[in-house]
Amino acid sequence: MKRINWTRDELIIAFSLYLKIPFGKIHHSNPEIISLANLLGRTPSSIAIRLSNFAHVDPYHRDRGVVGMSAGANVVQPIWDEFIQDKESLLFESERIRAEKENSTIENKYASILEGTAHLEGESRIQEIKVRVNQDVFRQIVLNNYNSKCALTGIDIPDLLIASHIIPWSKNVHERLNPENGLCLSALYDRAFDRGLIGFNSNLEVVFSDQLKAKHKAPFFQKHFGDIEGKQLDSAVKYSPRIEFLDYHMMSIFRR
Repeated sequence: MKRINWTRDELIIAFSLYLKIPFGKIHHSNPEIISLANLLGRTPSSIAIRLSNFAHVDPYHRDRGVVGMSAGANVVQPIWDEFIQDKESLLFESERIRAEKENSTIENKYASILEGTAHLEGESRIQEIKVRVNQDVFRQIVLNNYNSKCALTGIDIPDLLIASHIIPWSKNVHERLNPENGLCLSALYDRAFDRGLIGFNSNLEVVFSDQLKAKHKAPFFQKHFGDIEGKQLDSAVKYSPRIEFLDYHMMSIFRR
């Protein structure tokens, strides 16, 4: 059988999928890999091999002694080099390409999160669509990184989970979509973290602000916060929160 070279569009979609799933789930029986194989007209094994190629060029895996698959890594290296520092472009472009291959448009595919954008025109509309789509994909990556469980409580109902930014979206353009800048938290703790009522130290342990501690006698405190002070975040599957990001939160957002 003649081998069909991978196109740039196919590699972009594959790279996006690589960012979304943990290394241990890169195999031909993974439903997400099967779905992409069907979309591209390739075998699940060929998709798994390409994702293993991305793992081979990924410094994260190299540093921990995981080599991935070297044969074919030269095919993915240019895509890695182009997009690893520009995930904003990568994620949006991959979703656009995927929608096109599904005989749809990104507007139709993401209609539920694009409500309210119809009145926008030109560059403003394009930018708003890009932001919303990328935020949704970031959420997918972060939830997968914590097995769709709150890293503090273990709550595993996706509708109750938030992909929390450690450094806020508006404060650092370059790290907006970095999964190391994301935590999976249930809504209450996401809000407390966002407002600086709780933070996490370099040991990934929960720290309470003085404002929150002042409520220690209140029934709600014992019910919702009493058991988590000093608790360590559950381990991430792939992308651990970067300590310098947590330090930024402690210095700039946490209410000392």
